[in-house]
Amino acid sequence: MSRCGGYLERMSLRNGADTVLASLGDGTDNGYTSVCAPRRINPVLVHPPPPPPARPSMNKRHFLHAALLAAAAPAIPAARAATPPADGPTVLTLSGALARPNRGALDPALDQLMSKHGLAFDQARSFTFAELAALPAIEIRPTLEYDARVHALRGPLLSTLLEQAGAMAGETTTLVLRTFDGYTVELGAADLRRLSPIVATHLDGTPLPLGGLGPLWAVHDADRIPELAARPLAERFAQCPWGLYSVHVVAAGGR
Repeated sequence: MSRCGGYLERMSLRNGADTVLASLGDGTDNGYTSVCAPRRINPVLVHPPPPPPARPSMNKRHFLHAALLAAAAPAIPAARAATPPADGPTVLTLSGALARPNRGALDPALDQLMSKHGLAFDQARSFTFAELAALPAIEIRPTLEYDARVHALRGPLLSTLLEQAGAMAGETTTLVLRTFDGYTVELGAADLRRLSPIVATHLDGTPLPLGGLGPLWAVHDADRIPELAARPLAERFAQCPWGLYSVHVVAAGGR
């Protein structure tokens, strides 16, 4: 094996130890090779990765606050669901000579339909559909002129609504019933007693729809009123306005 002029020729790792083979001499080849005594080379220091940052401790007050929020979160939708629904919009307004109103005078700007139909009042009693449906109901079964079939109509008596509103009824009182299209029917005290009309909210168990005969229909049981039952079917319901939305009470000498 040739010498390398006193410089390190190669390094070899044997049996887990570092052994250095070196040529010792003066630069001439004298036919032998000297092997240095084995020595251990200092290992390269490898720094371990830094430890992960310490997990911040949660303040007890913050923990309790977060726990309370988490516990309360599922209760929020339940609280909202428990809120009772509103009764809905007004579907019938009784105006004129009343003792128990629940609203003020007609507003020409916002009560547009009533204003266009020429209504005027200082006070009125309004009813929602839910309020009407909650009153004692009467069911009648007349044969209707539209299909010549018997149908079940249900709703409170018109006289019950007049009582609720404190209408000043008398022999000279006139009721003006008005529909969405402006059609009007006048009933006197004698007509009210003779016909006993109901304000129907349901037809055959189903609420009367807007665009059909509803949502309200002032109607009587023509089949049980002899003078009406004797008339042709098409003439029995002239005093029964459907699409009713206003009843104006006119006392003697009033408007």
